[in-house]
Amino acid sequence: MTPRSSILSTADTRRPVVAAAALREFARGGYHGTTVADVARAAKISPAYVFKLYPRKEALFVAALEACFDQIVAALAEGADAAGSPEPAAVLDAMGGAYAALIRDRTLLMLQVHAQSVAEIPEIGGALRAGVARVTEFTKERSAGSDEDVQRFMAYGQLCHLIVTTRIDEISESWAQTLARGIRHPD
Repeated sequence: MTPRSSILSTADTRRPVVAAAALREFARGGYHGTTVADVARAAKISPAYVFKLYPRKEALFVAALEACFDQIVAALAEGADAAGSPEPAAVLDAMGGAYAALIRDRTLLMLQVHAQSVAEIPEIGGALRAGVARVTEFTKERSAGSDEDVQRFMAYGQLCHLIVTTRIDEISESWAQTLARGIRHPD
């Protein structure tokens, strides 16, 4: 039984490494533009071993998406912990700041954008909805905000996505300033 448990241990150890590599590669190239071989190369393992860990490309993308949402929830928790007050508005503001700092590196953001573009694939759409549900429920629980407060927080998050992905905050035209006004994105 020792050989089997060491194999399982190795697989359990490699899964997060492969998921992290998949997150970076899928964020860069999207679902359709990224191959399992690209992920294997980034993880420094063989494509066959990636398929042993994740039998289908969809499962690999889902693992990357789950890792993405793990990082988002961890950042939101850090933000909530750092809030200057237990009031919902203060907690939500601190969580928003933590998320803005997190997406300064566009990797997590781009993976979410790519996931939205292939949400019709059942496994990916389900994982995306589960991730959004997890973030929404966590935000509601930690902030103690109203449904309206949480909805506004999530809506601003989507606006942040738009601003960051399209670099609207770098445009001086009035329409761009209207959208970006009051939304902070650390450099």
